[in-house]
Parts: sequence; C-alpha cells; structure tokens
Amino acid sequence: MGTDDVITNNDRREKGASRRRLFAYMFALMDLRTRMYMAYGSSMKSEKDAFDKAMGMVHDIDIDSVRLDRYYSTPAYVSRFGGKVYIMPKRDSTLKGPQKWKDTMKDFIQNTMGYLGQYHLRSNSEAGFAADKKMLGWSIAQRRDDRIDSALFCTGLWHNLFNFDR
Repeated sequence: MGTDDVITNNDRREKGASRRRLFAYMFALMDLRTRMYMAYGSSMKSEKDAFDKAMGMVHDIDIDSVRLDRYYSTPAYVSRFGGKVYIMPKRDSTLKGPQKWKDTMKDFIQNTMGYLGQYHLRSNSEAGFAADKKMLGWSIAQRRDDRIDSALFCTGLWHNLFNFDR
C-alpha cells in the first residue's frame, strides 16, 4: 500500500474537568489527496510517545513524501522516512548527520520557495484538527488514560468517516 503525499500534525487536547490541567498528545499522518488519517497515535506522557505509536501503524506503508513539524526537525526523525521529507530547520541546525539529512538541507537552501510551498501543505492537517475540535469538542471528558486514548481514536475515526466521500 502506498500514498503520494503525507502531512503530519500534532495536537494537545485538554483532559477533562480536573483542577490541574493535563494534556493528551496526539500525532496523525494525513494523506493529502484524501485528507484521511493514515496513522494515529496518542499519549498522556509526551508527543514523542504519540509519534512512536503512529509510526507503529505505518511500518508497511510506502510513503513518498511527508511534512513534519519543527519539533521533528532533527536528523533522527528525517531518516525514519523513506521518501522526501519536508521540515522547517531549527536555528541551530547543522549538516552533521546522515546523507538524507544533508539532502534535505540542500533542497531547503537551493529551492527555498518551492520547498516552503510543499512544507506549508501541512496547513491541511492543521485545518483538519481544527474542524475535528469544532465538530467533536475541544476537551475530553474521560479521566482514565485508556478511555482518553479511545476517545482520541474515535475522533480520528469520525474524521475519516466524514472525509470518506472525497
């Protein structure tokens, strides 16, 4: 199974009506053509855990290109994907790292406007999360971690069902 272009998004959802505010982190890979989530992960601990859960879902999928948030602008994350990777480099980025990282930085420097045009296609993912929040609510009323994960998974499932006809 393959896909042409993938964008990612990460989001923090507020965890219910508790005196202290906790956040549920979620990470999603969205297919640009269908605007459906291909992989989805959530965690109460960190965004990295949510990313790792989502990546566990796509190990058999051949991804042609992916757009990653600035949080993932490191050589370790870029080398995890087989296809083209679009990132926004951090200020202290260097060329140390694998060849894929160097090729990504070279592409960013040589074709900056075209590269940024591709990178900013991830706004589709941001719009998807905003629509999900408007449609299904901004907070999660569940308290147990497993139920919070289930609620976030159902949000992703509803998102895909509403985008199924495209």
